[in-house]
Parts: sequence; structure tokens; C-alpha cells
Amino acid sequence: MQTPKRALITGGSGDIGSAIARQLAEDGFEVIVHANSNLTKAEAIAEQLKKDGFKAQAVQFDVTQPEEVASAVDKLLEDGTIQVIVNNAGIHDDAVMAGMTHEQWQQVIDVSLNGFFNVTQPLLLPMIRTRWGRIINIASIAGVTGNRGQANYAAAKAGLIGASKSLALELASRKITVNVVAPGIIEGEMTQDVFPPETVKKMVPMQRTGQPEEIAYAVSFLASDKAAYITNQVIQVNGGMA
Repeated sequence: MQTPKRALITGGSGDIGSAIARQLAEDGFEVIVHANSNLTKAEAIAEQLKKDGFKAQAVQFDVTQPEEVASAVDKLLEDGTIQVIVNNAGIHDDAVMAGMTHEQWQQVIDVSLNGFFNVTQPLLLPMIRTRWGRIINIASIAGVTGNRGQANYAAAKAGLIGASKSLALELASRKITVNVVAPGIIEGEMTQDVFPPETVKKMVPMQRTGQPEEIAYAVSFLASDKAAYITNQVIQVNGGMA
């Protein structure tokens, strides 16, 4: 029996992250559900997946702390190469730029953009040696179009898109793909108080929020062998928002 490939999902305790973890587990990957502050939830997700017959574990580290990430990654690599990385960890702390503090700017950039580097960079050489890999970065429509009150978040996600495109070019010859999934308004804790139904109907041509599972389906395809010739792409999952 072939050993399953291992997939790390950062921010795996959140709505989108947990949906991705379950989908990848169902696809046959051994999933590593990451959390920063909410380890209890990540452990519960991993335990439920194991009860359902899948291979899963939970891990905790702060993606903004390079030394902490390196230590956690080294420990994970003791059990084998991680061949799928889903960089989903991200936060938002909204304010118009005129009223935004340096801390608001820095913290959002640190998690979404610096966190991507801190997690991905030490995993690259082991992945390259296997000649197979999938790096899937979760951005946002805000990183494509911008959004009022989210200059920090949009900058972080736009930076993530640019870094992904560069990394895709660096890794293409190694049979490693790098792609971005850019969600629109997805149902969950981060959006439920921000986008009331009437606002969603005005903003989204499909007139509804997306479901976390709909992001997971896109990730599932990009992580599969069927997507071997797809790299350097930004897949928007947003119900038709322009």
C-alpha cells in the first residue's frame, strides 16, 4: 500500500482551513491541521478525521515567528516530506489608512505574507527532492481588486499573489506547481458580521455567500494529479464578483 502524501494546512482550525483539511483527507492525503492560538479546535478537527478513518494530526506554532516555525517544521519532517502546502493562515484588522495604526498594518502583513515565507521556505528543498509538490496559497479578492478599509489586508494578499507567481516560475521544472485561490465573500466567522444578506446580494452576482467547502473543492483539484499542468494561476472563487 502506497504511503499517503502529507499536506500541511496553516490556519486549519478556521472555517476555510478545516473544510480544506477534511477535503484533502478525503482525497487520500495525510493532513496536518495547523493552529496558532486555537490548538484545541485543530486537535478536535484532527481527532474527528481520525475517527472517520483518515490520517490526521494537529500542530501549533506562530507563523510570524521564524525560529518557532523552523523548529515545528523540523519536527514534522522527521515523519516524512510534506508535499502539499496550503498557506491559509491570515487575519484582517480593518481601518481606513488615515486611521490605521502601524500595528494594524504590520500584524496583518506578518501573518499573511511573512507567514507564507516562514512556513514555505524551509519545506522547499525536501519537496524538490521528491520531484512532486503542490503549493496552494489562499489570497482574497481584496488582493486582486483592493477594498476600502483593507489596505493592509489587500497589500498582504496582493504580495502573496506576486510571491506565488515568482515561486511558480522557480519550481515549474521540478514538477511542483504553485497556485493561488482567491475567495470572495465566504460564509464563516470572519464575514458573518461584516456582510449582511442585503449587501451580499448587491455585491455578488450569484447573490449569496460562498461556502468554505467551495474553496476546498478548488484546493482539492489544484492538489491533485489532474492539475499537474496548472501553475502560476490565480483562481477566483467569488460568485462572479469583478
